[in-house]
Amino acid sequence: MTQQDDGSGVARYLVLFEEDAADEGSRAMTNVAGIRAVHSGEIAAQTGDGLAQVPGGVLWPDLGVAVVTAATDQINALRGALSTRGPIAMIEREQLVYAISTPASQPMPASSEEAAFTWGLRAINAPASTATGAGVRVAVLDTGIDLDHPDFAGREIVSRSFVEGEDVDDGHGHGTHVIGTACGSRTPDIGPGYGVAYESEIYAGKVLNNAGAGTDGGILAGIAWAVQNGCAVVSMSLGAPVQPGQPHSVTFERAARRAMNRGTLIIAAAGNESARSDGVIAPVSHPANCPTIMAVGAIDPRHKVADFSCGTLPDSGAVDLVAPGVDVHSSWPMPDRHNTISGTSMATPHVAGVAALDAQAYQGTTWELWARLSQTAERLPLPSTDVGAGLVQAP
Repeated sequence: MTQQDDGSGVARYLVLFEEDAADEGSRAMTNVAGIRAVHSGEIAAQTGDGLAQVPGGVLWPDLGVAVVTAATDQINALRGALSTRGPIAMIEREQLVYAISTPASQPMPASSEEAAFTWGLRAINAPASTATGAGVRVAVLDTGIDLDHPDFAGREIVSRSFVEGEDVDDGHGHGTHVIGTACGSRTPDIGPGYGVAYESEIYAGKVLNNAGAGTDGGILAGIAWAVQNGCAVVSMSLGAPVQPGQPHSVTFERAARRAMNRGTLIIAAAGNESARSDGVIAPVSHPANCPTIMAVGAIDPRHKVADFSCGTLPDSGAVDLVAPGVDVHSSWPMPDRHNTISGTSMATPHVAGVAALDAQAYQGTTWELWARLSQTAERLPLPSTDVGAGLVQAP
């Protein structure tokens, strides 16, 4: 879903620049359309990404992308410049994105094994791994985190909100849950251990508001922040539905590739729009449908594809891996402390956590990290269009 204009033809757009042409592209926007994008480094590190306060927009040089507020005539002028060989590569309308989760079904009774570790941790072989994620920075872009949660006491947490008017505190719950799965505790005072990379450094970026909604601009701001802070992994349990055959965002694809080249792997939820029991398989959601963003589908405790999990369709994005995403137990804002929910949102942080374990255990490029995650996955007796390379496995 795209952002609506304010009735005067003014709306938000993503402007992609050619490689190493961000400064030149920013000058071209000013000269051609009178749009001035402020360099992200000029915006103080405070609550909000600054987009609402900046008349033109914000430029993230590491990604080569600007998010601008512009009138129709300004955008038409910029589009006219696309016909010449110049620094501006693409202009796209900004989309709205949402947290991707569903209520749990009917959780199965806990077994003796479940008393120690969740079924998700056991399915990905995390308890047997000697890796802990120590020294690896993991950015989770979501609805924020409950910084006072007792299960995160003593952990290294860096947080920032990219949502105007809201601090990083999680008023929704989704963010605290996915951060718990990726980076949470193995030895909580109450309940089973649930965190994959339980000694990793947590970078909690709030890009979705307390209602679970956000924008492309907020996501890009969070990705740029993660890259600037040297995060090896970005986990994004969010997205927007797309139609079969709808092309992926060129802007997000280029941004993801540039992030990869700077040492940051982006992992995102494939989406929950399928209804497989009714014969409906929906395409992988935005932005997970980008080739250079690792798209994660969900399986249930029987290692079957979750009914809601999106799949690979012709001329659409592909599922790369699957992970536990049904009846997943993890942290939740106090006073509830823990919750059990389902979704490809819950599968995604399992993969992000394993990526952090791999990053700690092995040296190599981010591209090699992607390859290792795929090559070490457990092959499942299911179509690759549903599960990609298979079920992610801890090193």
